[in-house]
Amino acid sequence: MGRLLAIDYGTKRTGLAVTDPLKIIATALDTVETTTLLKYLTDYFKKEQVEAVVIGLPKKLNNTDSETAPAVRGFVEKFRSTFPEVPISTIDERFTSTIAQQAMLAGGAKKKDRQTKGNVDKISAVLILQDFLTMYRG
Repeated sequence: MGRLLAIDYGTKRTGLAVTDPLKIIATALDTVETTTLLKYLTDYFKKEQVEAVVIGLPKKLNNTDSETAPAVRGFVEKFRSTFPEVPISTIDERFTSTIAQQAMLAGGAKKKDRQTKGNVDKISAVLILQDFLTMYRG
């Protein structure tokens, strides 16, 4: 059985999260510089069996694409051409960064940890993955 991998794509940094092989628990994996994301994924796919990938698609409150959505869509196309055997889906990621920051605060994270953007990116990826799991377990 393969894992599911979530991507919180950003123009500078990208947060990643994965499930366990049974696809029960979503866990933060890493934050990587977006310029090295495809290489990181290539290396990761060599080590781990990934069944599918889900990427957060940023939307506005009126359900239209946000300013960064074209960059995400562009990455999805690069991903599909680089990894044609790995299915990729998009999911609405509205408010994940805000929820991630609130979760860190509620969890007692120190101010320095909450201000580290990479931590927010990883937690946002976990939230994207958890939402995806919830939707498809229905």
